[in-house]
Amino acid sequence: MIDREIVSYCLNSLKDFGADKAQCMLYRNKKYEMNVESGAISLLRTTLDTALVLTVIKDNKKGTISINKTDEASIKEAVKTVFELSSNSDADEAYDIAPYQAPKEFTNGDSEPVMDRMYDLLKSYIRTVKENYPSINLMDTIMSFDSGVMYLANSNGVNFKESTGVYNFSSMFAAKEGEKSSSFNASGSSMLKLEKELMDCGSVKTLLKQSVEQLDTKTLEGKFQGDVIITPDCLSELLNAYIDTFLRDGSLISGTSILKDKLNEKVASEVLSIHSKPVSKEISDGYHVTSEGFEAEDVTIIDTGILKSFMLSNYGSKKTGRERAKNEGGCYVIDPGTESFNDIVKGIEKGILLARFSGGQPSSNGDFSGVAKNSYYIENGEIKYPISETMVSGNLYEAFNNIRRISSETIDYGSTVLPYICVSGITISGK
Repeated sequence: MIDREIVSYCLNSLKDFGADKAQCMLYRNKKYEMNVESGAISLLRTTLDTALVLTVIKDNKKGTISINKTDEASIKEAVKTVFELSSNSDADEAYDIAPYQAPKEFTNGDSEPVMDRMYDLLKSYIRTVKENYPSINLMDTIMSFDSGVMYLANSNGVNFKESTGVYNFSSMFAAKEGEKSSSFNASGSSMLKLEKELMDCGSVKTLLKQSVEQLDTKTLEGKFQGDVIITPDCLSELLNAYIDTFLRDGSLISGTSILKDKLNEKVASEVLSIHSKPVSKEISDGYHVTSEGFEAEDVTIIDTGILKSFMLSNYGSKKTGRERAKNEGGCYVIDPGTESFNDIVKGIEKGILLARFSGGQPSSNGDFSGVAKNSYYIENGEIKYPISETMVSGNLYEAFNNIRRISSETIDYGSTVLPYICVSGITISGK
């Protein structure tokens, strides 16, 4: 059977078995990958991955199973198993599938990789790092092309196909000189076309330079409240934590989110606007179809400090009575500000540049605490030196309200586009 026939066969099998509602998603990915080991390209390989996901709802009970085989015998066994999973689950009237939408096909990116260009770019990157940053040790540096096709259909008549082709570059590294070594760092980006040098991807060049500087760190003394400039690399993690803590199913269904009654109200600094743009041309590694079977749309989450959308799934929407988000999140874009990064630094009396945060999940009210990694001390408008053994703590809700400045510069990672942001009132604790 060809892929469309497989999806139809699965859907018919689920309905014949007695499903009230059913969905089938088939995803195939072909990855062309080049790896770097000990400063040289060491591995060129192609891998194939398949995922067949069956979802069934019967008597308001839901079951889901994922398998990596598409032969008839495996499908029949999966159909039997998913009904067993469903029968053993708790009934919930909020379980549902997407309603009918007109069938569509989406295509984004190349269907086949330009392997020679991939190889040349990676070789050039290795050479440039050796020449300009001889103390850098490259680790887990990968250049790949991911060619994927996804078919999704359900018993309401939804029928989507999405084909994508995305180049992905990521590089992890650390500096080492004699007995001294820096903490590891990493960056990269996703691209639809190979139009720039890998050194210019994400924040690679900046972080390579900083890794060398971080061979010599200083311990920050004392404890104080100050300003923190959060880099785009670190901002991605904190942004995900904010959305997961306050705007997704778990906290809104349980009622623990402090933003549960704040739609169309001010919840953050007026300089902050956050969007999720999976179908925008600003994003290379986006998506057009959600795993729940909805066509994705771009959405504004916070507009000049005003909460405009929760990030609820279809299930979460039905459980809470609030509107479903128009996409699954990710692909975040934060509007740039009007000040340069250098001007923001000049305006800080005492604080740090937070480049990486190592800590656990925030509490339900947004309290967080962790270690500042690859970070710098700022005093009297100047970045003074890289720091070690420094803790930062605060509250996500308060931090997002205390954003004072946003940089005019942004970093494009392919999957996100983010600026530097300056937050006041963060507790910084040295030794």
